Amino acid sequence: MNIKKFLSIFVAAMLLVTIGCASGPIAPKDEEQHLVILNTNDTHGHPVAFYDYPAGDQGGLPVRKTFVDGVRAANPNVLVVDAGDMNTGRPESNFFNGEPDIIGYNAVGYDLLTMGNHEFDNDFATMQEQIALSEFPWLCANVKTEDGKYIENVEPYIIKEYGSFKVAILGLMSKYTAETGNPEFIQGFVFEDEVEVAKVLVPKLLKKADIVIAVVHMGIYDESKGSMLLAKEVPGISMIVDGHTHTKTEEAVFVENMETGKNVAIVSSKHWGLYMGKTDLTFVNGEVTDVDFELVPMNVRKRIKHDDGSRTYPTVGEEIAKDEALLATLQTYVDKVDAVLSEVIGTATAPFANDNTRKMETALGDIVTDSQKWFIEAQGLEVDFAFQNGGGIRATLGDGEIQKATVYEVLPFDNSIALVELKGTDVIALFDKAATNVGAGSMAQVSKEVKFVIDSVTKTVAELTINGAPVDPAKVYKIACNSYLASGGDGYSVFKSSLSYYDTSLMQRDAFIDYIIELGGTISPETDGRITIK
Repeated sequence: MNIKKFLSIFVAAMLLVTIGCASGPIAPKDEEQHLVILNTNDTHGHPVAFYDYPAGDQGGLPVRKTFVDGVRAANPNVLVVDAGDMNTGRPESNFFNGEPDIIGYNAVGYDLLTMGNHEFDNDFATMQEQIALSEFPWLCANVKTEDGKYIENVEPYIIKEYGSFKVAILGLMSKYTAETGNPEFIQGFVFEDEVEVAKVLVPKLLKKADIVIAVVHMGIYDESKGSMLLAKEVPGISMIVDGHTHTKTEEAVFVENMETGKNVAIVSSKHWGLYMGKTDLTFVNGEVTDVDFELVPMNVRKRIKHDDGSRTYPTVGEEIAKDEALLATLQTYVDKVDAVLSEVIGTATAPFANDNTRKMETALGDIVTDSQKWFIEAQGLEVDFAFQNGGGIRATLGDGEIQKATVYEVLPFDNSIALVELKGTDVIALFDKAATNVGAGSMAQVSKEVKFVIDSVTKTVAELTINGAPVDPAKVYKIACNSYLASGGDGYSVFKSSLSYYDTSLMQRDAFIDYIIELGGTISPETDGRITIK
């Protein structure tokens, strides 16, 4: 046999061995394996340190990079993942379509991003530009085009090899994005049931890897929905990293799989990069034997009041240094934004907290909706009331000076103010829908003309009045709302039944800025009983 023929046979044999190894688990039998998983979720455009009540200088990718570098230096097997909703938040991100976030993720060395519903906040071309800039794969197995193909340049899963074992990571997004996503940008996509997709893929992945981890953007609710349902109904998943509900798991949540009887850990790290989850996952022969989870604060700060009346804001836990190189890179984006948004437009006498805007009437929800109605009237148009989804309000408006930049944090979405007309019967249906949404991003906030009561047990509305009178089914009502809701967003499909639609083309946040100025620049948080929850 000549040497050329021998080499060709040898190479072919080695190729077969390589393919065989790539197609199945490789961990030695009965040997304990360790994988450290670092996770974030719902970072929502917070690339640099920011103010979060009660203090500034919290979070940011430069801090996250230092932390991840330290974990990698101490552990041989590290997986860094994000469970979605990287988009839409601070102006440093919004003004540049998430570019600084992705640059930061590249520097940190993320292994993957599972798409969240807010990855559909931009048009398809922008999504593809973001993917092209990413040095890590985007995952989503249950969203396809109408012809059955996966989203272009998005993978359903990946397989990572760690020398002595392989890990399959499956990406899934909430099927309810079909209702809550921006109708303009989700057209042409089919959002398949996450559990049914996982039931098909997980058995296949178990033939390719030693364990399967699901990194999902589904939300932690109960065992009838979201990641807890996934854990309960799909056997073979070793662990779930979740996002969507901004849940802060102080410790892992365990759900028993109804087929195997095994507990599956679910973790989630609140939002905005304020925390990073760290899990030491131990397994033997593909079976999880230990889940050691901790939630690590990324320079989260607390307030301490001293006897002399002074206050300090130390970090919770150990303070983490910022990576200087990444900080310098991201500062260029901050400088560009500051030049535009540093203008002070007013003063808040106390914080307008956003903690409960998805649960009840809040002063922040009140002033936002009042600003919408005011703006429509300032155009010389008639309007009966304003209606806002609580999830469209994204941050607390702190006390003291209000910069334009602050308003961009409170109202980060590029939504304009629209004026729609609904029949009285549809207005009743609108509030019937709102009564079912307490605790969700679709929770209603309304202008001062509206009062109603929600029964939290029956999820029904009562005592609904507009301008002091019950809703007249035969009357036509004019409603100010953001363009997202006007197009049927957040499940409010009743808006699609509007008799007329007028988009002012003015961004909601710009109207809010003008309203603060109109009020004389000084605002105080107050509520006046628009929404009562029993």
